[in-house]
Amino acid sequence: MNYFEFYHIPESFLPDEKAIKLRYYELSREYHPDFYANEDLGTQQRILELSTLNTNAYRTLSDADLRMQYILKEHGLLEEGGKNEIPGDFLMEMMEINEELMELEFDFDAAKLHEIGEKSTGTMAQLGNDVLPVLQRYPELHGVIKEEALQEVKTYYLKKKYLLRIQETLSKFATRS
Repeated sequence: MNYFEFYHIPESFLPDEKAIKLRYYELSREYHPDFYANEDLGTQQRILELSTLNTNAYRTLSDADLRMQYILKEHGLLEEGGKNEIPGDFLMEMMEINEELMELEFDFDAAKLHEIGEKSTGTMAQLGNDVLPVLQRYPELHGVIKEEALQEVKTYYLKKKYLLRIQETLSKFATRS
């Protein structure tokens, strides 16, 4: 079952976080396995499945990145090992950053590390600012416009994942210095 349907909330990249938490607690009480200990095995199994579904739904919907990934997968837009293409201009920019990081491996420079960190943080912030209006409008969109918005979000998601890997590398450098 779709997590948004299970929680009776509209599909959104920016849902009401309080409503998610409230629904999680309601369903946690309703489907708590201890309340069904004296029921038949079939009922106990069903309640355990619903309890697990509730936990998984909450974990996913309460985390912005997992929620985004979930929505994109629900719409068939994220494929494991598939054609998750990132725009060429962005890849070129990231290639430059990766080359700078490789240079730091051989000739560490704290100022250069800081500069690369600032550049990646700035790019991440710009990506977030650019996609925010799409995320905000998403629940109201339909048809082709909704599909285009999902493609924009997918591109944002893939770029963000790429940048997070770079920031992970930067943090490894920071711990060494």
